[in-house]
Amino acid sequence: MAAPDLVDIILHKAARSLEVRFADDQVFQLPAEYLRVHSPSAEVQGHGPGPGVLVAGKQDVGITALAPIGHYALQITFSDGHDSGLFSFDYLYRLGTQHDTLWQTYLDRLAKAGPLRQP
Repeated sequence: MAAPDLVDIILHKAARSLEVRFADDQVFQLPAEYLRVHSPSAEVQGHGPGPGVLVAGKQDVGITALAPIGHYALQITFSDGHDSGLFSFDYLYRLGTQHDTLWQTYLDRLAKAGPLRQP
């Protein structure tokens, strides 16, 4: 199922977050760290089935640039230089609606593996 239309994007550099607003009146504040560790890039998602790569040490990452890709996605450049993977509007909506579950799963994986959120 496709997400509602994306109607606004606001980058909050000082807060290191991206605010996205959708036509169904949903508004999500997506922290840069959350976006970085859930990047849709093959580098993070992996090249096959499974949970993907566990990205650690990104607590202080910020967003340095946003580039629209047509009318369907954003390319996000992070302060650590990562800029691959396109964040489709559908994916941003999923990251917003499933934030609590996805974030807790990430924290659980991180705790089990031992790496830290701090750089």
